[in-house]
Amino acid sequence: MKAIYNNILNSISKGEKLLAVLIDPDKMAIEMTFGFIKKVNQSFATHIFVGGSTVDDEATEALVIEIKKNTNLPVVLFPGDVSQITNHADALLFLSLISGTNSEYLISKHIEAVSILRHFNLEVIPTGYVLIENGKQTSVEKVTNTKPLSIQNVQQIVDTAKAGELLGMQIIYLEAGSGAIHPVPIEIISFVKQELNIPLIVGGGIRNDKQLEDAYNSGADLVVIGTAFEEDDSFFDELINRK
Repeated sequence: MKAIYNNILNSISKGEKLLAVLIDPDKMAIEMTFGFIKKVNQSFATHIFVGGSTVDDEATEALVIEIKKNTNLPVVLFPGDVSQITNHADALLFLSLISGTNSEYLISKHIEAVSILRHFNLEVIPTGYVLIENGKQTSVEKVTNTKPLSIQNVQQIVDTAKAGELLGMQIIYLEAGSGAIHPVPIEIISFVKQELNIPLIVGGGIRNDKQLEDAYNSGADLVVIGTAFEEDDSFFDELINRK
């Protein structure tokens, strides 16, 4: 069953703008979930992503259960590790860090996850994850021991994304990283989108409505926002007005 992925494809075919709110289990207290998700529901968000680079064991499952009590939006796992997989979510972005050369995050973690996934009913979406430099070291870079791709080498970024598609990835995710100083440049989004025949997700460093609109206009099919809400959830007011 590919309900989540097929819905994404269907929305893209209709020209709809998709937005995922990323929630890090290490930064969201369970008692704060109800109020936060209420704001998500009032916005034009279409998905909720859950995950982080480093998350305490069982924190993801507890948060997902609480989120599911308060929304009808699809909850998609965006895991930094195998320990963040839970059957209570709707789908899993099966992330392969194709911008790096650390085999642990290219395939080894995935092999480890199979023993869990074979007993779960999660929709698994193969996703090529491309980390782009943003001006500071991110948690992803530290945890995976990989370097982001330079924004000066646009062709390498484009070729990496296209290679992911040719390898069979169903989605490409361009990521500037949590707490990025600046988002993925619009020129890079545009060049990557021109090469792809699969959905493009863009995240990291987007903190205002203009940056969000720039990402859409450059070719992002789905935009992910996380840190902006952690630092100032008044950004929700802008999104509610757009609904």
